Amino acid sequence: IDAAGAFAMVVEGTVEPVARDLTEQVSIPTIGIGASPVCDGQILVTEDMLGLFADFTPKFVRKYAKLGDAIEQAVREYAKDVRSGAFPGLEHCFGVEKK
Repeated sequence: IDAAGAFAMVVEGTVEPVARDLTEQVSIPTIGIGASPVCDGQILVTEDMLGLFADFTPKFVRKYAKLGDAIEQAVREYAKDVRSGAFPGLEHCFGVEKK
């Protein structure tokens, strides 16, 4: 892998002994996603770590926030304001002065 020109290797959903062997056998950094802490670095999918999906959380994910509910509420409020005519207002338009 090193000789082929790889500059890093992503190791995903792998048991710890395999991740350890890979990390020890290559000279390039290994980046783990569900591959144990033995990899040289770690990565998570942003949507998972921010809690954007409530229905499923992969085993290797720690949610650092639960933004899905807040985003859903914001979109509902936006849609309600658009439907009712409360948004956009004149203050959101170019070239229009407030009365």
